[in-house]
Amino acid sequence: MLSRRKSARLLLAAALLAPAWAQLGSAPVDTAAVDTATVSKSALHKQAELLAREALQDDLAYRLVSSLTTQVGPRLAGTPAEASARDWAVSQLRALGFSNVRVEPFELPVWVRGLERAEIVAPYPQPLVMTALGGSTATGPEGVEGRVVAFASLAALEAAPSAAVRNRIVFIDEVMTRTQDGSGYGVATTKRRQAAYTAEGKGALAVLIRSVGTSKHRFAHTGQMRRLSGGNDRSGVPAAALSAPDADQLQRILAEGNAVRVRIVLTPEQRPAGMSANVIAEIPGSTAPEEIVLVGAHLDSWDLGTGAVDDGAGVGIVVAAAKRVLDAMPGGPQRTVRVVLFGAEEVGLVGAQAYAQKYASTLPQHIVASESDFGAGRIWRFDTGVGEKRVEAAQELGVVIRALGAGRGDNTATGGPDMTYLREAGVPVVGLKQNGWDYFDLHHTPDDTLDKIDPEDLAHNVAAWVSFIYLAANSGQYYR
Repeated sequence: MLSRRKSARLLLAAALLAPAWAQLGSAPVDTAAVDTATVSKSALHKQAELLAREALQDDLAYRLVSSLTTQVGPRLAGTPAEASARDWAVSQLRALGFSNVRVEPFELPVWVRGLERAEIVAPYPQPLVMTALGGSTATGPEGVEGRVVAFASLAALEAAPSAAVRNRIVFIDEVMTRTQDGSGYGVATTKRRQAAYTAEGKGALAVLIRSVGTSKHRFAHTGQMRRLSGGNDRSGVPAAALSAPDADQLQRILAEGNAVRVRIVLTPEQRPAGMSANVIAEIPGSTAPEEIVLVGAHLDSWDLGTGAVDDGAGVGIVVAAAKRVLDAMPGGPQRTVRVVLFGAEEVGLVGAQAYAQKYASTLPQHIVASESDFGAGRIWRFDTGVGEKRVEAAQELGVVIRALGAGRGDNTATGGPDMTYLREAGVPVVGLKQNGWDYFDLHHTPDDTLDKIDPEDLAHNVAAWVSFIYLAANSGQYYR
């Protein structure tokens, strides 16, 4: 449970928000008395307001994240740890009273981390802090050693003649821009996804990149490289990310005009096949059960931390928010609320693709979808990604979220990474944008641990999400 001090602070937050909520109408109606087939829009808004108020004082999301990160820990896709996370999820969802709890498996190649060691051999011998990128090939136990050739960007590497790269260790020293919405990440990940393959084509021995992240601490950020089609995941030179301080150190030595030699040892293993799965739970709809409001998060994580911020927080948020709707409406909302905890997101949205393929025939009945996968920062904007004529209707789903302090966004929402295939198939999406100023300090690092989550911020997320879910499941509006 929340401490007395934190409970008092959340009550104060609700009180401070009361003037904004007062604009929504008179006191909220009793949840059990609502007939969602006939109530007015204002009554739905009042009810969503009430659920959000209550969520500000709830600690279920935090307890779920604490349980997941403590009892399971890191959950690399396709490993026994991810399987343990699925068992945990099924147990939790059933205990919370959700219906149709099920596991939907799929196969995928499995990559596991091995030994990781790097050092400057000359001119100033010293160790480097780095970590292998997901999908990297191995150097072999003896490692590789070579002279470093540096580039400011992937584009610069692509433009370089092969003679300048052959038999060298490539270093791409591109800094990621810190932004509130995480937009700097898309630019920065290009080098992570592609550098090993570009360098291979030019005859390089290996690749080092400045970590895709914004932390200045001395740890590296991992992340997935590009998966190749046809199952050819073993190509590319060995690839690793350097911590920011080590990238700075290497750049200073290179700036002196020295010929710098580095030795790298990476021994990851690419296994031919493994199993992952999506975990699904539902609140069955009462009058239109075939219509689905999908809310998701991903259950897997990288293996360096415990996956608290990415994406244990999202798991806690969407499950806790859906639980509030479940408890408030014992007869069920109009539409079915489907909670999807995706497997194998980190290694290429594998679970998202499996879901879209399995439910292809019913995607037209998916009314709206969204994912929580950007940590635990407070919601600061509500975006839509719907038909142009449906923007105003979709923005109504964010009326309580705006009362919680968020701004109205635009109509370019992606819905989150695992919504990619649904969005491409025409499913309307929304985005509950979280404050991500420090997200990439933690993302894919050993620092992604429970202590980085503020329980009050997490409760604020649940308040926003429960209002969205309630309105989407009961509004009667369509968004295509």
